[in-house]
Amino acid sequence: MNLPELGAFLRTRRDRIRPAEVGLPHGPRRRVPGLRREEVAQLAGLSADYYTELERGGAKNGVQPSAQTLAALARALRLNTDERDHLFHLAERPVPPSAHGASPHVQPALLGLLDRLSNTPARVITDLHETLVENDLAVSLLGASPAHRGPTAGFVYRWFTDPQVRDRYPAEDHPHHSRVLVADLQAAAARRGRDAEVTKMIAVLRRRSPEFSALWDAHDVAVRRKDRKKIVHPTLGVIELDCYNLLSEDGRQRLLWFTAPPGSRGAEQLELLAVIGHQDLSVTEGTAATGPSPAPSGSQR
Repeated sequence: MNLPELGAFLRTRRDRIRPAEVGLPHGPRRRVPGLRREEVAQLAGLSADYYTELERGGAKNGVQPSAQTLAALARALRLNTDERDHLFHLAERPVPPSAHGASPHVQPALLGLLDRLSNTPARVITDLHETLVENDLAVSLLGASPAHRGPTAGFVYRWFTDPQVRDRYPAEDHPHHSRVLVADLQAAAARRGRDAEVTKMIAVLRRRSPEFSALWDAHDVAVRRKDRKKIVHPTLGVIELDCYNLLSEDGRQRLLWFTAPPGSRGAEQLELLAVIGHQDLSVTEGTAATGPSPAPSGSQR
């Protein structure tokens, strides 16, 4: 592991990022052109002492960054794919796949846009509908995403294998969502070619879900870019929203966000959602409200 080169590379990447690019205030007393070490550490979920030692390129305390740590640093420093791969090479770690796998790398352009969508639910997902990163409003609207990674964590897989995933959508809308998801997966599978990961996932879905198998055999193909959705929220009831998708150049990732026309009931509900967050303010019949309690956090989208 080339710790001095690794530290120098991290330092130059830190210096080029302006605080506003990652949602931080510039401040009148800032003496460095880019981010401070402690700010990078915070964005990556690391201790300031650990990151400082890593950037200094020393061997104190046996600094050996894991693949998860490197992936977190790549996101925090907005590295592009080449820079991310270089970081892994310097740390002598296997370079992860670009859009999926154990250490997915969120494309910086999509991550930058996500940072600016603070007032609307938004996620960056893969072409298999696995959530890579999301904002707080997305969690409030849809529930937390699975902690594990891989195709089985993707929404399209869970839609056909876990009945609870469908609870946040009106039953009458289920057939539409099934058709849209399978048509989108058809496009993703063709784009990936002979991808063993996708081939295995499709085989499992065909065995486990007759609905999926029938839709797959219809061979309908349509990349999902826009949709109208009704979300059944545990506190606010049914929220009708527009769902948009912005695809990366290679189609492997997309920014997904929800919005509603100004003045509509959906827009009002989104404003209320931002206030209540993850709290459940509903009152059960025959009981009094004694304070907010956590809302159910099913892994939905």
